[in-house]
Amino acid sequence: MKITRRLLLAFFVFFPLTLSSLGGPAATHSYTVLVGTYTDKTGSKGIYAFDFDPATGKLNPKGLATETPNPSWLAVHPNGKWVYAANESGKQSAISAFSVDAASGKLTLLNQLPSEGEDPCYLSFDKSGKYLFVANYTSGTVAVFPILPDGKLGAPTAVVKDAGSLGPNKERQDGPHAHWVQVSPDNRFLLVADLGLDEILVYRFNAANGAITPNDPLFAKVAPGAGPRHAVFSGNGKFLYVLSEISSTVTSFSYDPQSGTLRRLRTLSTLPTGSQGERNDAAEIALLPLGTATESLFTSNRGFDNIALFFVDAQTGELEGPPGLYPAGGKEPRHFAIDPGGHFLLTENQLSNSITVFRLDRPVFTFPLQKVSELAIPAPVCLVFVP
Repeated sequence: MKITRRLLLAFFVFFPLTLSSLGGPAATHSYTVLVGTYTDKTGSKGIYAFDFDPATGKLNPKGLATETPNPSWLAVHPNGKWVYAANESGKQSAISAFSVDAASGKLTLLNQLPSEGEDPCYLSFDKSGKYLFVANYTSGTVAVFPILPDGKLGAPTAVVKDAGSLGPNKERQDGPHAHWVQVSPDNRFLLVADLGLDEILVYRFNAANGAITPNDPLFAKVAPGAGPRHAVFSGNGKFLYVLSEISSTVTSFSYDPQSGTLRRLRTLSTLPTGSQGERNDAAEIALLPLGTATESLFTSNRGFDNIALFFVDAQTGELEGPPGLYPAGGKEPRHFAIDPGGHFLLTENQLSNSITVFRLDRPVFTFPLQKVSELAIPAPVCLVFVP
């Protein structure tokens, strides 16, 4: 792995300031981990629960939390009492609302509504916790559902279909494919990554009534054929990092919170140098702060089956590359999650039917990451923490 002098300096300057978050005393809060799976022809029943030890990173199985079809994405409400699942089932797709028993990890169905499209693949909340956003992949639609006082979902306040010029990949970009949806840090705009259009669409969001309307300009472009999948805002909200599935790249954008506009800055590959053209689908992206001026950006590669690590200058938004590359511990790391304390990275390896836990509370560019544990679970594809 190549580490530049700048990266080394950035880490050793700021690492001593962040021992409490990365290498100091372990968090005392306990968590239940919920894991969503694909249930079609995998032997899985739905969502599974685990106890998570924040001191050691160990996962202890608690059994089936609830039986539900293809819960491919999970979202925990900010109050920790409710969990929402995307049931990715073609024309029968739905969104399920559950209450969660923190002690047992069991989920109780509150209600279930059609997802307003085919194959929902991403869920998120507005900053008030009053609305749930849904990205429907196959239909290219985005829906906004109000969350009622008892945690149930109400009738959607808005449903829009992404529209624009399709990307050049005829097989993968045969129509609009909404793959990620998230509100801006100030709750004024709703951003959507559309894999089929090579666009990050921007809508104005009305938190009073749940309406969304096109922003002007409506979108920012990534490179033709890139296929944007997921994105993450920087800690200060000034930059957006977009992971593109088809091209296996990360593109940084500066973000203007007043206008909701994005300006493309730089694109870097998530793959080993010289490996472009080999089969790979980039999957997940996440940020971990390393102090006030530095952040680490993680992405996952399906094909090379590894985790890519970039360092980010939090002030300029600049990405350092090429990335450090670490084995993901299994095949097809469709999703990974960093625990709330920032000590551990958990990969869900869909095709090897496993979850691998790695320790992060040491210099994160040490190769390889220290494996803490590995558990068997059929087709895991999403993991969330419940206090």
